[in-house]
Amino acid sequence: MRAVIQRVSEASVTVDGTVVGAITGPGLLVLVGVTHDDDQGRAEKLAKKVAGLRILDGEKSCTDVGAPILAISQFTLYGDTRKGRRPTWSAAAPGPVAEPLVEHFTGVLRDLGLPVETGVFGADMKVALVNDGPITLIVEV
Repeated sequence: MRAVIQRVSEASVTVDGTVVGAITGPGLLVLVGVTHDDDQGRAEKLAKKVAGLRILDGEKSCTDVGAPILAISQFTLYGDTRKGRRPTWSAAAPGPVAEPLVEHFTGVLRDLGLPVETGVFGADMKVALVNDGPITLIVEV
């Protein structure tokens, strides 16, 4: 699994003109990608890594301060652009594989006591954010 993590002061996701998830920070916007050989163990490991990253003010983590997370599925994180000008998506897991793993990822975050908002899996989403820092990281497990 792969995630792009941004420290934010606010973030929201809109589907069909309706805000379906929003946080006010400090918190994290996490774009989550799943590939074919990912499993629940990797989803759990990624969730714990994200929750424990010491990237909030004062080198605190989300678990230290109960900071909110907006988690959004993002199959394009596994796009391959090495050849030509058109990305290929063959490394991204199909929806029936990816969706339960993204749900498990967010469930682990909630089990850790964190407030978690999400987008809508597979939907055309509009994401708005104010990157704080800016801090943007790529994490892969």
